[in-house]
Amino acid sequence: MSNVFIAFQANEDSRPVIEAILEDNPNAVSSASPAMVKIDCKDRLVIRRESIESRIGRSFDLQEIQLSLITLTGHLDEDDDQLTLSWKQ
Repeated sequence: MSNVFIAFQANEDSRPVIEAILEDNPNAVSSASPAMVKIDCKDRLVIRRESIESRIGRSFDLQEIQLSLITLTGHLDEDDDQLTLSWKQ
């Protein structure tokens, strides 16, 4: 398998999303640029709605990440509770 990644604009809206992703995916590695934060992870990366909600203190629709999303790579599988990037075999 290979790495998947997701990149967000570096702003206050994306900060709790990035924190949640890094906590939920201990093998994920982030790299920051002046305007972007890229998160790489081997094989699979999971974004959980519940983890983001606990940081922001309100309901969160996973579609909201598109407001700060720059790009991603991998097969996308999503429902109301989580978004998963992976390379399916």
